[in-house]
Amino acid sequence: MPYADYGVALPKDKKRNFLTLTRRAATLARMRVADAIRGKLTAAFTPSLLEVTDESARHAGHAGAARPDGGIGETHFHVRLVTAAFAGVSRVERQRRVHAALADELAGSVHALSLKLQTPEEAV
Repeated sequence: MPYADYGVALPKDKKRNFLTLTRRAATLARMRVADAIRGKLTAAFTPSLLEVTDESARHAGHAGAARPDGGIGETHFHVRLVTAAFAGVSRVERQRRVHAALADELAGSVHALSLKLQTPEEAV
C-alpha cells in the first residue's frame, strides 16, 4: 500500500510495524514536553525536590486540551519545586522566574501550569 505522505510504498506485512513505530514516535514527542520542563527547571534551580505531573487528561474536551500540532496531551502541568534558590524571594517573583525558565514551553504547547514553589524550610 503506498504511503504518499511519506514518499514510500510499504509491503502489507510491514504496515503493522510502520503504524507501531508511528505511535511510539508520537508518544516520545509528547514525553518531550515533560522532559523539557524537568530539564530546564533542574538546570535553573538545582531543586532538592521536583515533581512534574501531566494533568492534561483532567482537561480533555476543552479548547486548551489540544496542542498546536493537533495532538492531545502534555498541555496542562502541575509542578512542585523545592529549592534553596527561593530563599528570600517573594511568591510572585518565584513564579516569574519559573515562567522565564519555561518561556518556550509556555509559548508553545503548554496551555496551563500550576505551581507549588517552596524553599526546603517551607516544604517541611
